[in-house]
Amino acid sequence: MAAFVLATLGTAQAATLDRGQLEQSADRAAAASYKEWVELLAIPNDATVPADIQKNVDWLVKAFARRGFQARALPNGDKPMVYAEYAAPGAPAAGRKTVLFYMHLDGQSVTPSQWAQKSPWDATLKARTADGKWEALPLDKLYAGPVDPEWRLFARSSSDDKGPIVMFLAAMDALKAAGVEPGVDIKVLLDSEEEKGSPSLGQVIGQNLALLRNDGMVILDGPMHQSNQPTLVFGNRGIQLVQLKVFGASQGLHSGHYGNYSANPVQRMASLLASMKDDNGRVTIPGYYTPVKIDARARQIMAAVPDDEAALKRRLGIASPEKVGANYQEAMQYPSLNVRGIAAGDVGPKARTIIPEVAVADIDLRTVPETPPETLVALLRKHIEKQGYHLVNGEPTAEERARYPKLASLTAGEVSASSSAARTDLDAPVSKWLQGVMQDTYGRAPVQIRMMGGTVPTGAAVQALKSPFVIVPLVNADNNQHSFDENMRLGNYRDGIRTLMGILQTPFR
Repeated sequence: MAAFVLATLGTAQAATLDRGQLEQSADRAAAASYKEWVELLAIPNDATVPADIQKNVDWLVKAFARRGFQARALPNGDKPMVYAEYAAPGAPAAGRKTVLFYMHLDGQSVTPSQWAQKSPWDATLKARTADGKWEALPLDKLYAGPVDPEWRLFARSSSDDKGPIVMFLAAMDALKAAGVEPGVDIKVLLDSEEEKGSPSLGQVIGQNLALLRNDGMVILDGPMHQSNQPTLVFGNRGIQLVQLKVFGASQGLHSGHYGNYSANPVQRMASLLASMKDDNGRVTIPGYYTPVKIDARARQIMAAVPDDEAALKRRLGIASPEKVGANYQEAMQYPSLNVRGIAAGDVGPKARTIIPEVAVADIDLRTVPETPPETLVALLRKHIEKQGYHLVNGEPTAEERARYPKLASLTAGEVSASSSAARTDLDAPVSKWLQGVMQDTYGRAPVQIRMMGGTVPTGAAVQALKSPFVIVPLVNADNNQHSFDENMRLGNYRDGIRTLMGILQTPFR
């Protein structure tokens, strides 16, 4: 177990640490926390296994309590969440605000045979060889120091999201050792079902509204910008799943006997989907993009993001991107329409000479705050009807088949608050606070991402608590989260502690 009291930076009790002191203290805090990090990683945390989640909850409640937090489990069926709070000793400072830090303790499932190590739960230290491969090092090298910042620790949740949790604990240790009290009152919520889409997050928050109330939220999840520079993310797109079916005859038909007579639903599906987007990738459904307005300041912020689009295109293996936005960042500000897959008939050796009776397309609509899911679904439905289709519920009846030449159905999946789009204004107080923290901590402005393309469970918290949020990603972009060989770069681990120390010591005004 790591020692939790580090040597002070001097005999004087500092009010805050300057840039150089933050860097030195973060180095020491990282070294002191490695064993605790490895210990936590050894506890399996599959989001679908309640017994594993409970073990992590028990461990984490004790870990926060050792730092002086009031910590406990929040009931949530067989997967409780963790709540912890910390207020600086003495009378509350006038005007001191409360910040809620959100992280998650659960992880994706694993297939051990895919991992290039003994076990996904057996943290393995590795260094990259000259030919680009990863070579295992004795774990003692992690504890003996000094460590190479390019070394990585491989284990499930090393980056997503146990790494940030232990960084947070280490940052608290470092501030205590330096005699620095946090500049904000702290609340922490550790989600236990984030990897399942946080289906219960809104309910748990609703049951604990008074407990979780705050002046701003900091989300410690996700990867940093590809440049590995300090990063702030101010929003995320949401997601709505829909299934489209185009119906043909009531049964599969012999293509010789009925080809040129009975319409093929696969061909009709292809034409219908093609009508939804042009060759530049822009959605052609009227009104789909209309509500989105991007002002000059937002465009300036996005243009400043150091994306290497030439490298991105090489990595993706594409010659040119779609023309939805002027650049990658702008493209993420608009709702999207993506065909996830199509099923109809058979292909390959199983293919038969038939006209299939139905074609099915699964589609995801990425939403933005200006385009809620119900709006996009309504526009999609209207567009399909304008193409001459009669929309049915379920399977068409014999009467509907006899009456309407073009039949389809559109089924929208249930939308939870956790899958909603959310965004905080770049000039909001919490945004300005964190922009200032990054400037003070690193001596330069952070990469600022107005809205990332993926979906994270901020929506449930934002809707329930009505609090502004900012995502502060701390882990390397190439961390293989959700996949095998997940890893955390040690330089990112150290810098993450440094970032969190800067945040925790700085008053939020």
